[in-house]
Amino acid sequence: MTLVLRFAAGSHKGLIREGNEDSGYAGPRLLAVADGMGGAAAGEVASSEVLGSIVRLDEDVPGADLLTLLGDAVQGANDRLRQMVEEDPQLEGMGCTLTAMLWTGQRMGLVHVGDSRAYLLRDGSLVQITQDHTWVQRLVDEGRITPEEAETHPQRSLLMRALDGRGQVEPDLSIREVRAGDRYLICSDGLSGPVSHQTLQDTLGSYYSPEQTVQELIQLALRGGGPDNITCIVADVIDVGATDTMSGQFNDIPVVVGAVAETPPSSAAADRSIADTPAGRAAGLGRGPQGAFGPAEGYDAAGNGFGPAEGYEGEGGYGYPAEPSVYGTEEFDEEQPPKRKRRGLTVSLAVLVTLGLLGGAGYFGYQWTQDQYYIGEDGDHVAIYQGVNQNLAGLSLSSVHESRSDAPLRWLPQDQRAQVSRTISVGSLSDAQKTMGTLVDWAKLCQKAATANAAAPQGTQGAQGTTATKTAFVAATPTTPGEREKPRSPGAAAPSATTTPSAPGTAAPTPNATPPAAVPSEQAQPPQQPALSDDERSRAEACPKQ
Repeated sequence: MTLVLRFAAGSHKGLIREGNEDSGYAGPRLLAVADGMGGAAAGEVASSEVLGSIVRLDEDVPGADLLTLLGDAVQGANDRLRQMVEEDPQLEGMGCTLTAMLWTGQRMGLVHVGDSRAYLLRDGSLVQITQDHTWVQRLVDEGRITPEEAETHPQRSLLMRALDGRGQVEPDLSIREVRAGDRYLICSDGLSGPVSHQTLQDTLGSYYSPEQTVQELIQLALRGGGPDNITCIVADVIDVGATDTMSGQFNDIPVVVGAVAETPPSSAAADRSIADTPAGRAAGLGRGPQGAFGPAEGYDAAGNGFGPAEGYEGEGGYGYPAEPSVYGTEEFDEEQPPKRKRRGLTVSLAVLVTLGLLGGAGYFGYQWTQDQYYIGEDGDHVAIYQGVNQNLAGLSLSSVHESRSDAPLRWLPQDQRAQVSRTISVGSLSDAQKTMGTLVDWAKLCQKAATANAAAPQGTQGAQGTTATKTAFVAATPTTPGEREKPRSPGAAAPSATTTPSAPGTAAPTPNATPPAAVPSEQAQPPQQPALSDDERSRAEACPKQ
């Protein structure tokens, strides 16, 4: 029994994002998807560099340990991001997720960081074989919210782990036994977000070829609103014998899609050790044109594409134009049709009708935009915008509806800042206010955590230190004889230092005497900062380090 992979990959920027920060790679041994984050901080650079750093795994390494290979490759990719940020500080804040599978012919090694996902379809049942490294998933694991609530939680994209060049990365590593007939799906959250688990299962089980399946999955994400970049890889485990004539029909040339195809990684191009391998050539491959509405075509290292999605072909499709005609080759009848009378009046009426339709469409279109809201940046803090994040003929179709100075960007966790930078789409004003409230809470929490951390070295005495200081002060304060045995009654006037006679042989206290400077008063103690609860301390792990 000889098992081989038949694979296909596709990527689309979606219907809202201005660019594609996802990267995908599919080869005979390696399947990988990286979802870039950082917005203006070059998320597409991070995803391209990470895949460019691990493509060497697609080369045959007999007898090598899968988990060691994957772990070392991921750490090397993270080190590469750190080096890039050191060389160019403008890249600070970039990062990406990574979900990759390394194939040996009998087993599959899996490495996972972030919220991209891997699924296995076996015997008609679809199972998610990775666990999201998100704040919402942690809430689900702790039983604080249900999986259904997690699907619509406003912070479902807040990452707890990612490749960002900071410290040691902690990926999930595992080994999976494979069977003939297995179908694997690796995708970014641009697919798993808008498309339900049941729909993914039905689609993966309904289409025979990986190419058709990839195209249909991207179509489903677009029909679901396409709120994010969409990248997916579908791979089938096929049993082919040594004499099986079908074995020659499987293409083993790597396929690259998304940002890694559009912006080839510098690290892979500079690495001479893999420059002439199929994986190296695939990593340096440029990308062909993307369809107007359909998913981007997948390209292999030979430049062959598997074509646009069904329903977008030139014949009758609306994504690609029909075969263009060449001027001067048309056939005309010798007899020209008679000229119509009153043609000028007809044309004028047609123009007026057209202008009326365009004006009406423009008016209703503008009214529609005023019912739309999103969250974005307003200087150095967060604001709710009314309208759509687009420009028409140089005019902005949105304006600030509510600007919140209590939600400064510098106090938001990195992933939330990235989301705000890319803008967060919401369904209504109430949804926008709810999401804004969450962002304000995060900003306050991060400020509180930073204040508590800053005050920790000076305020570590706690209650015991305060009590000891007060005791020392009381002990150092002079008292008159019998004062401790006869405390003053409430409301009694304090004895005056200037009128109380001194005992014989005892020096009278000086009215303007200054207490010992070395003993601070209780009122001089710095105010104690409110302590963080266990829940706040756990959440504060995602806060930026100021």
